Amino acid sequence: MVLLRKLPGMPGWPAALGLRLPQKFLFLLFLSGLLTLCFGALFLLPDSSRFKRLFLPRRATASASSSSSSSASSSSASSSSTRDTDLPRSPPAAAEPRHASPAAPRRLREKLRTVARMAGPPAHTAPGSRQQVQGGERRAEPATGAPPARETRAPLRFDYERFRRSLRHPVRGRRPGEDPETRARRMKIKEMMKFAWDNYKQYALGKNELRPLTKNGHIGNMFGGLRGATVVDALDTLYIMELEEEFQEAKKWVEKSFDLNVNGEASLFEVNIRYIGGLLAAYYLTGEEVFKSKALELGEKLLPAFNTPTGIPRGVINLGSGMSWSWGWASAGSSILAEFGTLHLEFLHLSELSGNPVFAEKVMNIRKVLNRVEKPQGLYPNFLSPVTGNWVQHHVSIGGLGDSFYEYLIKSWLMSDKKDSEAKKMYDDALEAIEKHLVKKSAGGLTYIAEWRGGILDHKMGHLACFSGGMIALGAEHAGQERKQHYMDLAAEITNTCHESYARSDTKLGPEAFRFDAGTEAMATRLSERYYILRPEVVESYMYMWRLTHDPKYRQWGWEVVKALEKHCRVEAGFSGIRDVYTTTPTHDNMQQSFFLAETLKYLYLLFCEDDVLSLDDWVFNTEAHPLPVNHTNFKASVQ
Repeated sequence: MVLLRKLPGMPGWPAALGLRLPQKFLFLLFLSGLLTLCFGALFLLPDSSRFKRLFLPRRATASASSSSSSSASSSSASSSSTRDTDLPRSPPAAAEPRHASPAAPRRLREKLRTVARMAGPPAHTAPGSRQQVQGGERRAEPATGAPPARETRAPLRFDYERFRRSLRHPVRGRRPGEDPETRARRMKIKEMMKFAWDNYKQYALGKNELRPLTKNGHIGNMFGGLRGATVVDALDTLYIMELEEEFQEAKKWVEKSFDLNVNGEASLFEVNIRYIGGLLAAYYLTGEEVFKSKALELGEKLLPAFNTPTGIPRGVINLGSGMSWSWGWASAGSSILAEFGTLHLEFLHLSELSGNPVFAEKVMNIRKVLNRVEKPQGLYPNFLSPVTGNWVQHHVSIGGLGDSFYEYLIKSWLMSDKKDSEAKKMYDDALEAIEKHLVKKSAGGLTYIAEWRGGILDHKMGHLACFSGGMIALGAEHAGQERKQHYMDLAAEITNTCHESYARSDTKLGPEAFRFDAGTEAMATRLSERYYILRPEVVESYMYMWRLTHDPKYRQWGWEVVKALEKHCRVEAGFSGIRDVYTTTPTHDNMQQSFFLAETLKYLYLLFCEDDVLSLDDWVFNTEAHPLPVNHTNFKASVQ
């Protein structure tokens, strides 16, 4: 019985009505029944779930709403990991932007139609509805003015067997009669991979990287609590090298121990290229459903990072809460070109496999923002505000902070089976501006790509920029006949310059950055730039140049790298980076990076394979060297 409190100096409410005690009791009984009836009616209304949210606990609400509405998304289970409490002390994510209005540019609308055709209709979304993502929970919501939507089509699935039959070459090649020396060199690289994996498995399995000197594992703070970065990064390399037992060990760890229910601060970029890229590649190579399901679940956890006024994602996301923010070192809370520009390949495949276009829509919106903003001299600066959509600084680099954005433009076109004309045009225009403003030649005749700071050139290249030789060659292969040879020559010159940065060091390994000033060419001039952390970009360009020219010097240069790695980076329990490439007795940094297994060893291995092993006709490599298939056709089929 609820007791009605009296106000000072005033009689109780029933007494004020002149009611006697029995009447008071009957009046309160009637009032109680009326309240019960009203609240009960609310819960019996057809859309009562919106009222239940006011009174029921969050988990009960999610369960009730999913069972009462046929338009609820299949991803509602992910909301259990998205919490409103215990959030980090960081700026909250802004509201989700709109996408692709009818007034959007024609090219964008055409591209969205292509994406929709690639992805197929969403598996659990009724026609006439739009997808909304809020805090990691995806809901299907009827379009304005439309009647309540009902599911009228059977869900779709990805037809893996049909996909495999569409490949033009066997994944591992046919291996006809080959040169014994080439085979022996390939087998040596396979042995290096096995050595790196075995030591990781023995001393650091489940951690993100191996520390080979101290024989323990390293977790770090880059992956938001996710573990096993080396496992996921190594999956496709183990498979391609036919290290069957080791691949099964890695697969078992993913099945039994790879936990996605974490609550930490992750790099959107690194989680995407390493974990999602690695899982997608492993699925496409093997058809094992565990890899696909983990990739899709992890992809859902990244979506809240896009909840900004422009749709440009922030660089850091808490995988548990869905909160996102920009890197503290990024100018004025900006997002980084290489980070938000290196999502396209993976996110299109997430839409392809899930039937949910939201992933493709997110990255197509990034295109829309970039096409709208004015480019200084046709160049793309590295810092962009996710709030205003404007550049924050005019610093341009083909190395760190910018690099893989350009790579993903040409690869997006190739992955679309050369249908994504917007990506090709963006790439062509960007490369033209780069060549006009950044490509320089040293006094000694070395071609390099300088950095641009508001019109002032910094005459240095980072090791990260050395991927560009391979990228330019890949684009040249598909350029018009009048430009093809020009770009192949440019690619060869840049690759040669990066080789010189290796050849001019005492270890025959290249520094983190090298300069072309004060009489110095292709050498590091600062102590902070003399280290080598097992990076792959130079051998990446060797691999592409070999496949596109078959000039034997690229295999010879690759073999020089193998010998240098063996001599200076191989230690008792794995491989380690070194702190100074200009001494023959270098100090090791005690870190076997996961990308050493994902990229460096894979590119070296492919350099000594026939061209049909992971053929460029069938595959593109993401920026972590994870192979993703070219979309020759649509592999959707109705679930029977």
